[in-house]
Amino acid sequence: MDIGVLTALLTAVAGVVGTLMSALLTQRAADLGRRRDQERTEELRDRLASSQELRACYVALNTSGRHYLAALNDQLHALGQDAELPRARQRLTGARDHHREVYAQAQMRLPERVLDRAAAVSHGLGTVYGMLRRLDEGVPRPGDSPAAAHAAIGSLWARLREMRREMRADLGAFGSDSGR
Repeated sequence: MDIGVLTALLTAVAGVVGTLMSALLTQRAADLGRRRDQERTEELRDRLASSQELRACYVALNTSGRHYLAALNDQLHALGQDAELPRARQRLTGARDHHREVYAQAQMRLPERVLDRAAAVSHGLGTVYGMLRRLDEGVPRPGDSPAAAHAAIGSLWARLREMRREMRADLGAFGSDSGR
């Protein structure tokens, strides 16, 4: 075989192999790009789902805290009113149980700064609950009184607003929160 023919044959083979490799490399690059886009989309979807779960947790915690506090207030006003006490006790027990469940779930989800606020609210709710139960049962401790319970409930509304502000800040909510 002549060297010119051999060179032409090698050039043709190199051209065909180059063309095939080019198509293969282009396909591989496209697949890699699609995979990266899919990973980014999945990551974004996961972050959005996580954000929605956190928001739902915040809403549940805020709502249960408000209901528990309202039930404590109802219990305070029902003291000494025998007709109202059984219903107020039942509502208070339900609100307390629900708040405990929501708070337990929130403890696994909340960032520390929000959890600190939530823990203060939860502790305060429990303290007022104990005071009102002792007053209801006629076995108050020193410092237990309807006036003390009323003052503690007022303080808890303020703590609940602070907790909500912290939650809103964590979610990136815009605008000021007047606490109402």
